[in-house]
Amino acid sequence: MFDTRHIRTFHEVVRTGSYSAAARALGYTQPAITQQMKALERDVGTPLFSRSGRGLRLTEAGETLSRHAVVILDDMSAARRQMNSFTRLRAGRVRVCAFPSANATLVPEALALLAAGHPGVSVELLEEEPPGSLRRLARGECDITLAFTYPGLREDVPGEVMEVPLMEDQLLVLLRAGHPLARRRAVRLADLADERWIAGCPRCRVHFLHECAEQGFAPDIAFTTDDNLVVQSLVAEGLGVAMMPGLVLNFLRHPKVAGRALQPASRRQVAAYVLREHLRIPATALVLEELRAVAANKAGC
Repeated sequence: MFDTRHIRTFHEVVRTGSYSAAARALGYTQPAITQQMKALERDVGTPLFSRSGRGLRLTEAGETLSRHAVVILDDMSAARRQMNSFTRLRAGRVRVCAFPSANATLVPEALALLAAGHPGVSVELLEEEPPGSLRRLARGECDITLAFTYPGLREDVPGEVMEVPLMEDQLLVLLRAGHPLARRRAVRLADLADERWIAGCPRCRVHFLHECAEQGFAPDIAFTTDDNLVVQSLVAEGLGVAMMPGLVLNFLRHPKVAGRALQPASRRQVAAYVLREHLRIPATALVLEELRAVAANKAGC
């Protein structure tokens, strides 16, 4: 494999026509140029120059390498410019995997901030509920994962993964607009013990069942669906009530559905997860910074 320093020196010798001229151009001594060219000839296994009086002539092998040297040095220059773009945040691609309500709220606002300040940084969006999204991070299929947990539940993440808390998301009870309890500002789960329920994703369902058990009843789950629009439509038709995160109602609210706070309050924690070594990649660190800014603003609302 060629030493790129030798290729650059060889190109300068060809350009200037002599070892001494190349030495002056590069700031080397002439013996240093001579040693580099001998090393390069050993690498290629054949002479690259022949003497012609006091000057140098390229051998056939030298002519071939000279053509390739121009391409090699141009490619290196282009690679250096692209690397500078990454480190100066003019370019880069970041893959973000988030659960649906985060992809509809936190992520778009963060990307708008990113586009305004760093239009060369692109983001690929993926969607999956935890813990599947965290497994994608571990497999290298994404650079940042947004996931949620409930009190008492900790993610089992390897040591190379860093958890960045973003916000708390308040849980609400969804009622048909004409429901008698919809007139209240807050509702106790125990007051809905006799209702039929619509349950959500597996992780949310586990927490929901735990909350009901704490209130002393086992809910009658009539329907189960991961689709937030379907949940609200079922509630709107009076087919049941549901527990839903506040983030969902920030972007999707059925006109015939009322969301009421739980009493006592119940919340889930939203966090970003990233491989520690990826925090050194400027574009990844920047997307994470924008996500934190958006989440802090929502938490303060």
